[in-house]
Amino acid sequence: MIKKLLPGYHVEVDNFDKGSWHRNVEGFDDANIFQTWPYVAVHNGSKSLSHLLLKRGDKIVAAAQARIAKIPIVNIGVAYFLYGPMWQVKGGAVDLEVFGQAVRAIRNEYACRRSLAVRIQPLIFNDQASIFDPILAQEGYGHPSTDEPQRTLVIDLNYSLQQLRKGLDQKWRNRLNRGEKNNLDIMEGFDDSLFKLFLELYQNMYDRKNFFETVDIEKYRIIQRNLPDPFKMKIFIAFYEGKPAAGVICSGIGNMGLYLFGATSDTGLTSQGSYVLQWKALNWLKEKGVTSYNLNGINPITNPGTYHFKSGMCGKNGRDVKHLGLYDTYNGAIKGRIFQIADLMRMKYRKNKEKLKMLRAQKQ
Repeated sequence: MIKKLLPGYHVEVDNFDKGSWHRNVEGFDDANIFQTWPYVAVHNGSKSLSHLLLKRGDKIVAAAQARIAKIPIVNIGVAYFLYGPMWQVKGGAVDLEVFGQAVRAIRNEYACRRSLAVRIQPLIFNDQASIFDPILAQEGYGHPSTDEPQRTLVIDLNYSLQQLRKGLDQKWRNRLNRGEKNNLDIMEGFDDSLFKLFLELYQNMYDRKNFFETVDIEKYRIIQRNLPDPFKMKIFIAFYEGKPAAGVICSGIGNMGLYLFGATSDTGLTSQGSYVLQWKALNWLKEKGVTSYNLNGINPITNPGTYHFKSGMCGKNGRDVKHLGLYDTYNGAIKGRIFQIADLMRMKYRKNKEKLKMLRAQKQ
């Protein structure tokens, strides 16, 4: 059932081209790469895109980009919102009413009017669950049973660089100091040539570790080509004794920087290049005025090495949190139940497929 928006609010839907959408994205502190046009267009095609803008009077107060997809066999359409809606207007105060009206507008348009299942993953962490869970529940959203919110580390960049360095774990800081004494040559920028070089480093690491990867980094290279300059990912490459030793890619859209990819070569393991590059990335984000740095996922059990690296970098400067998670809403209990069953089957299939690929990788 459609719930009317509060007086003064109204929406615009699918009335944007790539340029106008990106101008909207620039107006939010919680803007992120997953709400940019090329992210969905490259992964799923431009026809899967849908956009909603929420206004209060003549002012834009929220925006959300969806990926529209069909679930095979059951033939249910789904609108996915990754790290959306954006609702924290740049430089403005946090307004919970806007968040509530944004998720209401999304439900009205996609669940009620279009009869789609809707899944959102807001860019919010579980230390604020007591604030946002009641709002989402009131607007008809619930957690899917398959949801396992990702755990991550978020560094607070409001400290000075001196304070941030002091707050690093001592062993991490020692490795950073050693890396800075290794006479590394650093290249940084946004060019495709640097992305190509990073991919070569990444392939070197993949071949050495023989690990299982679920992300197609080549697609991020295409995304990079299509992003406007202010949204482009920053690439850092460290050279040790004339050879590429380590690489880092991060995104700095909005107030939260995001670590996307890292790679090391054989020589990079002894050069401490990854420590130097992460410190460089942190400096770049701080120069941009970004206020936090999301290290994008940790798992002490399945990936203890990466966990120790990221936790050492976070040190005393941040917090260990989980994402608030996924929230679903449907127009009708029967459709919701069918979607839940299909989603459970999809998750089991994906996990089995990943296990099979991992076993094959280990045998090679």
